[in-house]
Amino acid sequence: MRGPATRRAVLGAGAAALSSLPFAVHAQPTKSRLILLGTGGGPTPKPNRSAPANAIVVNGQVYVIDCGNGVARQLVLAGLPLNRLKAVFVTHQHSDHNADYGNLLLLSWAGNLASHVDTYGPPPLKKMTRLFLEMNDYDIKTRIADEGRPPLADLISVHEVSAGGPVMADANVKVTAALVDHGAVKPALAYRFDCPDRSIVFSGDTRPSPNLVQLAKGADVLVHEVMYLPAVDGMVAGESNAKTLREHLLSAHTTAEEVGRVATQAGVKTLVLSHFVPGGPGISDETWAAAVRPHFAGKLVVGRDLMEL
Repeated sequence: MRGPATRRAVLGAGAAALSSLPFAVHAQPTKSRLILLGTGGGPTPKPNRSAPANAIVVNGQVYVIDCGNGVARQLVLAGLPLNRLKAVFVTHQHSDHNADYGNLLLLSWAGNLASHVDTYGPPPLKKMTRLFLEMNDYDIKTRIADEGRPPLADLISVHEVSAGGPVMADANVKVTAALVDHGAVKPALAYRFDCPDRSIVFSGDTRPSPNLVQLAKGADVLVHEVMYLPAVDGMVAGESNAKTLREHLLSAHTTAEEVGRVATQAGVKTLVLSHFVPGGPGISDETWAAAVRPHFAGKLVVGRDLMEL
């Protein structure tokens, strides 16, 4: 019968042998979750798609990218606790991307958020935050008194981002930004999240951008805005400023064909279409995919609200 010393020696030798294997028995990387909270594009509400917003979840911590109208409700519908909000990232200061920035913070706080939240985005994010807290000061003070909540302002740290480069890093994600071209809206940002198990890039709103291609090089997932040009003319026809609106769309967004080429140039594994323009019903998933597919050979996903990848 082997004694304790012998057993320890055998176990130690076995552990050493395992650690020398090419696929040693180590803890698997933490699995990240990507949820498309809202996939519509443009400032007006759509009957079939919520406003632009996404979430990445790692180790139970929620990172929100863009805050279109209704983002807090979309988080609830996705089963993500508001009190697990860790950080918020705004790609640019258009209302379909920032309309519920302040509301997300306020409603998360009302949902028992008691931990620190960092927010990132282009100027004037600090002013926006200050004015939102001022506008809701009465409600906030009432809830502090009646419900015993901590002061909301003390939980928020705002970081304005005006250039490409590293944005933040914690135990769950490393985030890098790139400046993209969204016409007159400057700065406009794309974000890359390097998670323990994969890399996920969000284009924000942009025309085809070399900076985005560089940011997304070799990424596992690229979530990219998309515009279906044949439907644009019909969409703008009823607008009084149809000519100006069409020119803006063509100069500040990316057509389906161009999206495919961007993803191919970046060498991404999976391309996810989102922020659809036009964003209402009438264009089938097959139509979106057919416009992109000739230009991208990797995995292609036509995004839907609350889809998890």
